[in-house]
Amino acid sequence: MRFRLAGFPGIFAAILGILLLESFGTLARGQTEPATSGAAKDSPQAIPRFNASTTLVLIPVTVTDPLNRFVLGLRQQDFHIFEDGIEQTISHLSGEDTPLSVGLLFDTSGSMSYKLQTSRQAATQFLKTMNPQDEALLVSFSDKATLAAGFTSNSVEIQDKVALLQPGGLTAMLDAVDMALREMKNAKNPRKAILIVSDGGDNHSRYTSSQIQALVREADVQVYAMGVFEPVLSIGISPEEVTGPKLLSELAEQTGGRAFTAVDPSDLPSIAARIGIELRNQYVLAYSPKNQERDGKFRRVEVKVTQPAGLPAIKVHWRQGYYAPSE
Repeated sequence: MRFRLAGFPGIFAAILGILLLESFGTLARGQTEPATSGAAKDSPQAIPRFNASTTLVLIPVTVTDPLNRFVLGLRQQDFHIFEDGIEQTISHLSGEDTPLSVGLLFDTSGSMSYKLQTSRQAATQFLKTMNPQDEALLVSFSDKATLAAGFTSNSVEIQDKVALLQPGGLTAMLDAVDMALREMKNAKNPRKAILIVSDGGDNHSRYTSSQIQALVREADVQVYAMGVFEPVLSIGISPEEVTGPKLLSELAEQTGGRAFTAVDPSDLPSIAARIGIELRNQYVLAYSPKNQERDGKFRRVEVKVTQPAGLPAIKVHWRQGYYAPSE
């Protein structure tokens, strides 16, 4: 039996049940190899065989009110999901907190000098939200990206590595994202996220923003970012720093994550804590797409949520799409 999970698995028991039901449903409908007669009936080769190939798409969704408070307690019928404009049938809704694999990307470029201490505090605050089943890795980046610590469930080990990082050099943020995406292939948890701590602007990467955005769209990884950006009218600010917030926002939003801007470096720890909490308060929608073509093309996803009675207008964030499997 072959199947593909596109998105963020967090509902394994339900998924297994769905797949088994589909498989045995195929078998019950008689879609098996014809049995032979005589002695061949009793041979191993005569045992009915079946092959169920299922694409189950999982989309993480965050719902907040205008004050950025999480809207919890929504039901499956409150959600509507569309793939390339066609409404899909939601097979399961989960709100459970499942183990997470996180890639922490920490900017140590020269412009981070006076922000480094609060950035360290922000990283520590985020790591405090981790559960024992979670794991994290650390990628530091300045002139180049470096894997400072591989996956570990010991958050103190990551904190110790962050404490030793020193600022200097240019900013190869996109290279760091690429490194983290490659390391995520070794993650033990199917649900994955990247957290970028930076003051914006890439000026030393081998990769272009369009190349990394394409890689992010292909990966089942949510991207979050937090940073302190200089005012656009500041004297001496580079073009890369001007476009930095937009780049981080684009990377995050297409994955269902978010980019948070700190007005002051001291805001970073509270932002980090919020991101950690948000990752624990997401809905996960599961559906089997009506378009079962295995063409490897990008499928655009849209999520709509029925406005809860008595609440102000809600905001919805979700993963913008996925790539269909290919033959």
